[in-house]
Amino acid sequence: MALKDYALEKEKVKKFLQEFYQDDELGKKQFKYGNQLVRLAHREQVAMYIDLDDVTEDDPELVDSICENTKRYARLFADAVQELLPQYKEREVVNKDVLDVYIEHRLMMEQRSRDPGAARSPQNQYPPELMRRFELYFQGPSSSKPRVIREVRADSVGKLVTVRGIVTRVSEVKPRMVVATYTCDQCGAETYQPIQSPTFMPLIMCPSQECQTNRSGGRLYLQTRGSKFIKFQEMKMQEHSDQVPVGNIPRSITVLVEGENTRIAQPGDHVSVTGIFLPILRTGFRQVVQGLLSETYLEAHRIVKMSKSEDDESGAGELSREELRQIAEEDFYEKLAASIAPEIYGHEDVKKALLLLLVGGVDQSPRGMKIRGNINICLMGDPGVAKSQLLSYIDRLAPRSQYTTGRGSSGVGLTAAVLRDSVSGELTLEGGALVLADQGVCCIDEFDKMAEADRTAIHEVMEQQTISIAKAGILTTLNARCSILAAANPAYGRYNPRRSLEQNIQLPAALLSRFDLLWLIQDRPDRDNDLRLAQHITYVHQHTYTSARTLLAILRLSTALARLRMVDTVEKEDVNEAIRLMEMSKDSLLGDKGQTARTQRPADVIFATVRELVSEGRSVRFSEAEQRCISRGFTPAQFQAALDEYEELNVWQVNTARTRITFV
Repeated sequence: MALKDYALEKEKVKKFLQEFYQDDELGKKQFKYGNQLVRLAHREQVAMYIDLDDVTEDDPELVDSICENTKRYARLFADAVQELLPQYKEREVVNKDVLDVYIEHRLMMEQRSRDPGAARSPQNQYPPELMRRFELYFQGPSSSKPRVIREVRADSVGKLVTVRGIVTRVSEVKPRMVVATYTCDQCGAETYQPIQSPTFMPLIMCPSQECQTNRSGGRLYLQTRGSKFIKFQEMKMQEHSDQVPVGNIPRSITVLVEGENTRIAQPGDHVSVTGIFLPILRTGFRQVVQGLLSETYLEAHRIVKMSKSEDDESGAGELSREELRQIAEEDFYEKLAASIAPEIYGHEDVKKALLLLLVGGVDQSPRGMKIRGNINICLMGDPGVAKSQLLSYIDRLAPRSQYTTGRGSSGVGLTAAVLRDSVSGELTLEGGALVLADQGVCCIDEFDKMAEADRTAIHEVMEQQTISIAKAGILTTLNARCSILAAANPAYGRYNPRRSLEQNIQLPAALLSRFDLLWLIQDRPDRDNDLRLAQHITYVHQHTYTSARTLLAILRLSTALARLRMVDTVEKEDVNEAIRLMEMSKDSLLGDKGQTARTQRPADVIFATVRELVSEGRSVRFSEAEQRCISRGFTPAQFQAALDEYEELNVWQVNTARTRITFV
């Protein structure tokens, strides 16, 4: 393999920066990077962004070289920009900082004291990092696919890679020294030390020629005002839960963020990071302690926050014609619900509710007040009724999910923890399970085993979708826009039908009202259990307290049904199905009362259902009444029998065309 001529490569870079253009809407040439050079020369822009898609149009071979040896080509681009800046400088810079004045003063003093034609001492040359007053970043080509964190290995060192994950920890923004400037106390010479890593070993003895000749042993003192600093932030990123193989621990990677890329991401954000994969260079005592081991990090060039739709679309392609045909079928809703945990028998309505939890509703903000769209569900029941299996299946199915247990989770583990940063020694926030499940699902098993103090930590998450932190002087609010799927056992291990509902559940009302659906799954040891489970108590919702949260829960469920059908409008059938799921949820809670209360005949329940539909006037459409009764679980034969029975009693009359039912 022939060695590259980097002088020739720099000329290619200069030609690209000067000559690359794009046509605007009016057909005029817009020199994209020439305009950036003008703004950089006048300090109207801090960073220069090189889009590698533009380089691909100009020179595809140059893009391959950049992606394979990114660190070297970043210096080449920076040197080329530094050499081109004087050509684009049309006027003097108005906004000068302390370092600009310092450098101008040093150059003026040097010109006065130095002999004409004499070269500057190599030890005291100004490093290019000190003279460079801009930042340069690469934007990866759109053709390159993002990689999983565990696939970034040794063969990626020095290359430009793009990874996706969730941010778990972000440090405070601190100034990082790029060039350290020292002054000798004996000869007065200045020494410059470029720094490549977060930590460095300061110079002590003066390396100038005068001190070496006289052996005066001059000591160096750091000049802070003459040194160059840049904004620095350390970020910890973890791979998504759907990318972790079963039985493995999620991998994480350290991301070092500098300059204009800081303060973009917060804990819990799903981001796509393009950067250079490099080993951490240790110096001094740290290098001795470290030994043969070396840590790696990602030097960030571009950070993009991913929305939920973008993240979901990245893992799935376009729908095929066959898949679109299946979506249009009438029984698509039932097929999808049956595909959730197919190894678990029964629980059809519970699976339909879990399907709607995965789809979710739509957040609303009427007049500035936010109403959540995420659906919260609690599964309460006897041991051994597959509650934990349903939770684990949803955790594997949802692309953004976190699974935890009530006994092994604390309030800090669910919300956010305060940890001490290893580099700066300051306190930083690390997101908990609810923060990491942002825009996803958080499954909490053994919900009843949680301590009361820890359980109150999720009250704010379930309604406001945020976590307010006030710890160790850190006051902030983190996003936790997730659905809560909880599983709990009754207070006495098994559900005791001789006790009331409140005595069996023993969860605070403020918490129960935040669950849109509360299912009771019982294991009744009697032969007629299946028959009783099949009977519906259709009128139960009129005898229970209905809060505003119940109406919002119906709205969320119906919106999720509309999204499942890929339409923008909620239809009447969606609302009916949402009401049916709500009634079945309450039916599961009040199923034991059907043993002592008088069993209603199907005809009586059908009569009450038809009477509900009569709002104004004394008639109702035949098709509407039949559809409502069938949605309540009755067969067309039962509906016809009730219709004939009450017509004989002269309670109502059906017209000859059988289109309307009129009450007498």
